[in-house]
Amino acid sequence: MSDGLFIGLGSPEKDGGVPQTLNLRRANRHGLIAGATGTGKTVTLQTLAESFSARGVPVFLADVKGDLSGVAMAGSPTAKNADKLVARAREVGVSDYSYADNPAIFWDLYGQQGHPVRTTVSEMGPLLLARLMGLNDTQEGVLSIAFRYADDEGLLLLDLGDLQAMLAYCADHAGDLSARYGNVSKASVGAIQRQVLQLDAQGGDHFFGEPALDIHDMLKVDEKGRGYINVLAADRLMQSPKLYATFLLWLLSELFETLPEVGDPDKPKLVFFFDEAHLLFEDAPKALTDKIEQVVRLIRSKGVGVYFVTQNPIDIPEDVAGQLGNRVQHALRAFTPRDQKAIRAAADTFRINPDLDVATAITELKVGEALVSLLQEDGSPGVVQRTLIAPPRSRLGPIEPKERAIIQSISPVAGKYDEAVDRESAEEILAARADAAAAAAAAQKAEAEAEKAAAAQARLEAKQREAELKRQAREAARPSNLDRAVQSATRSAASSVGRQVANELGRAVFGGSSRRKSSGGIAGQLVRGILGSLFK
Repeated sequence: MSDGLFIGLGSPEKDGGVPQTLNLRRANRHGLIAGATGTGKTVTLQTLAESFSARGVPVFLADVKGDLSGVAMAGSPTAKNADKLVARAREVGVSDYSYADNPAIFWDLYGQQGHPVRTTVSEMGPLLLARLMGLNDTQEGVLSIAFRYADDEGLLLLDLGDLQAMLAYCADHAGDLSARYGNVSKASVGAIQRQVLQLDAQGGDHFFGEPALDIHDMLKVDEKGRGYINVLAADRLMQSPKLYATFLLWLLSELFETLPEVGDPDKPKLVFFFDEAHLLFEDAPKALTDKIEQVVRLIRSKGVGVYFVTQNPIDIPEDVAGQLGNRVQHALRAFTPRDQKAIRAAADTFRINPDLDVATAITELKVGEALVSLLQEDGSPGVVQRTLIAPPRSRLGPIEPKERAIIQSISPVAGKYDEAVDRESAEEILAARADAAAAAAAAQKAEAEAEKAAAAQARLEAKQREAELKRQAREAARPSNLDRAVQSATRSAASSVGRQVANELGRAVFGGSSRRKSSGGIAGQLVRGILGSLFK
């Protein structure tokens, strides 16, 4: 029993029973806890979690129903189920049974029931985001271009606001980006933006941001050498399945990328429990299922064990279920054809026990009883045994809000993640660039308009100067009143002198007879006309 985690007593009706222990060296080979509602899955999960913690293995568990927070508090002899727990401990041969608490850290993506959990869009990466949003190959390529441009320009993509700003920039500069990175269509950008909006509507604005989670904060042990149990409040999160899947897949991927290869260590570096796992795979796109299957297969070599807790074993995709070596099957009810199919599937996955009719036993199991098959030291599955599950030592059920607040205040990460940080990133930089470009355009437009107004004013002034010069010329050419008076007097005098000269000349030429007077009168008029013209 000292070489593994005691889970319960198998086949107690024969020779006092066979202890069922989970080999720590094989605990990273993953596992499955299945059974109908009310058959004891959550209690089994709690027993395993506190057993791992006691052996110095950190644990992560998603608290979907809100009843796993009690793992942080010791059980009580005054609790309504205390007598049953003590009786079960005696029944499975636990002589030193006592109540005990466990070191715990509470997490919550929404920051209400625990420390906020955040990551940045850049850390999530385009490939994982594309799979989670169900993008096609073309859209995934455009998203990758957006990330590449952000890297080239030193633009931080921290939250969904940054991603939306980057996508909007790509749409506005599609031509330039296409020439540099490849085709960027506005239609593809629009499709990505709609998916981002859906993720944002489910609460993605809480998940993406800073300070980002340091994955090593989930790998802590306390001063007694016990592994911390990281409890994620997932009751509200489960109402946003896309965000829930985003978080879990990111967490597994981050662990895979961060932790070194260790093969099969003496004990796991971390153990995951995904309660109500059927909700994770329900209506999940194939790309997401494939990614989970890939991560589950590969993360074993990093020393991380993943345990799925679900109502029906067929809820887990076959490619994922094939990776689950340690199995605890609680009762199933054959009420429907689907239930009957699940019973047959569960029975076929166990190593045959000639003394046990597995298909029949599954329907007869009592609460707190399960069919258990665990990997042995050599990695082979143990023979399935009908097993009484050992009771947990911590409290069954949720803790009080005041208790949660106290535990959170003394948490080893208290104050590290509680306040969001909004530093300058892509959204602010692109907005500043847009403002600067708009200001430059406005200044250029104002300058152009000013130059145009100045040119118009110059033309107007030139026309005015030209008109003034013409007026002055006309004034200069026009005689003054004195000149006109002199000219008039001169012409008048000249005319009088001319007539007088003409008369005198006529008399001298033609004489003074009357006939000559007549002739002279005509000749005189002629002479006067000529002389008048000369004297004008």
